[in-house]
Amino acid sequence: MIRPIYLYGSEVLRQVAAPADLNDKEYLDNLITDMKDTLAKAEGCGLAAPQIGESVRVLIVDGRDMADVYPYLEGFTRVMINPVILEESEKKTEYSEGCLSVPGIYCDVVRPESMTVEYYNEKLEKVTEKFDKFACRMIQHEMSHLDGDLFVDHVAPIRKKIISKKLMGIAKGKVSARYTTKIK
Repeated sequence: MIRPIYLYGSEVLRQVAAPADLNDKEYLDNLITDMKDTLAKAEGCGLAAPQIGESVRVLIVDGRDMADVYPYLEGFTRVMINPVILEESEKKTEYSEGCLSVPGIYCDVVRPESMTVEYYNEKLEKVTEKFDKFACRMIQHEMSHLDGDLFVDHVAPIRKKIISKKLMGIAKGKVSARYTTKIK
């Protein structure tokens, strides 16, 4: 089922998400299906459960549509339940990010270049995996959502000031998106 995406200003986006209950497979399966459907409709490359109003530690990333720019993303998709960063590189990279919860705004964000993450996949198998390049960026962005952070929280103060009016407009529902949105 396609769900509305919660926008900047919604309380659920500022909450630290609770660990997902691995014993509730039916809930997780339904949530993941809804997230995949919602992400496909919105044409994004990642979605965290809080973005559809569920404050649990589940995220999905799908880099397949970006494989023409980043060939290493050919076939790259992940479902991550209760992800934990085990290690991050000291080396940082800067990249322009956007977000389905903050439509129309793009800002440069500095994040670690690579990281190792432990998580449960859709089959509830524990996985430890290292990510780099844009795959790492997508996962870091979505993991930030699980901690109540948005990419605009990580931009330079002057940039934050420049976009503050747009952010307030989004929080008041003055925004246009090609997907269903909600503020709560």
